Amino acid sequence: MNKKGLTLSIVFEAESGNYGEGVGNVTSLKKLTRGTGDSFTYISRQALRYNIIQQMGEDRTPLEVDGSVIQFAPDALISDYPEIDLFGYMKTNKGTKTRSAVARLSNAIALESFQADTDFLTNKGLFDRYQAATITEGKEQKKGGNIAQSEMHHSYYTYTVTIDLDQIGIDHNEKEISVSNEEKANRVNALLQTLKFLYRDIKGRRENFSPLFVIGGVYDIKNPFFEKRIKVKDNKLNVQTLAGVLALDSHIADYTKCGLIEGIFDNDQQIKDTLSPLSVAAFFDFIQKEVSNYYLD
Repeated sequence: MNKKGLTLSIVFEAESGNYGEGVGNVTSLKKLTRGTGDSFTYISRQALRYNIIQQMGEDRTPLEVDGSVIQFAPDALISDYPEIDLFGYMKTNKGTKTRSAVARLSNAIALESFQADTDFLTNKGLFDRYQAATITEGKEQKKGGNIAQSEMHHSYYTYTVTIDLDQIGIDHNEKEISVSNEEKANRVNALLQTLKFLYRDIKGRRENFSPLFVIGGVYDIKNPFFEKRIKVKDNKLNVQTLAGVLALDSHIADYTKCGLIEGIFDNDQQIKDTLSPLSVAAFFDFIQKEVSNYYLD
C-alpha cells in the first residue's frame, strides 16, 4: 500500500474549553505564553482525544491495572478496538509493548490572546433555598454562600490532525492481525465525521468545536503543512500565510482543499478569491471519498 498521509487544520470558536489546576478558589485555564508576553489559552490534545473517542462510541477498549498504572488490557488488539488502532497504546503487563498513535492531534491553541477575564460564582440560589427551608422548619442555620472565580476566555482556536493512512490496521507487535481495507476506511471516516460535529461538555456548558474553517488533504508527503500557519487578526483569517504554504510545492497545492462557514470572518471574499473554499460539509465529503478511494480502489 502506498504511503499516504492525511492532515487537516481546523479553526473553531469556543469559550473556556480546558481548565488546569486551580489556586485557592480560582479555577485557571490552561495557557501558553509567547515571547511577546501574550498568553494564549489552549485545549490539550488529551482533552480532544477524550471527546473524540467518546463521541465515536469507541471508549470501550478493556483496561487493566499494572501496579498503580491504569492501561489497556494486554489482550486488547487493534483488530477489535479502533481506539488503540487510531491512538496507540502502551502495555506493560507481561513485558512492555508500545504502538505509536497513527492519528495524531495537536493542542487546540487560541488565536486571540487571553485578557484575564474572570467569572464570579456563588451558590446563592441554593443558599437562599436552604435559608428559607431552615426558617420554615425552625432549624439552626449554618454558614454557606461560598464564592469562587473561574478564568474565562472566548476565542477562535486551531488544531491539527494528522493520520498515517498506510499504518491503520497494522501492529508490528501482533503480526497475525488482519484488518480489512473496508474497515480501515470506516475507522478513518468515522473519525473525520466526529471532527465535523465535535463538541465538549464542560462546567454545565456544551461547547461547539465544529469547524468554521478547515484546510488539508491526502498527500504522498506526510507533513502537517498547515499546523501553526493559521492566524486570525481583527477577525480576519491570514490567507497570505496559507497561500505561502501552498506555494511551497505543486504537490501541496494540487491536493489541498479547504472548507469555510461563510459570515464569520470579515474577509470572506478574500478567502474565496485566494483559496476557493468549498462548504465545510462538501470539504468533509471530499476528504472521506479520498480516504475510501485510497483503501478500496
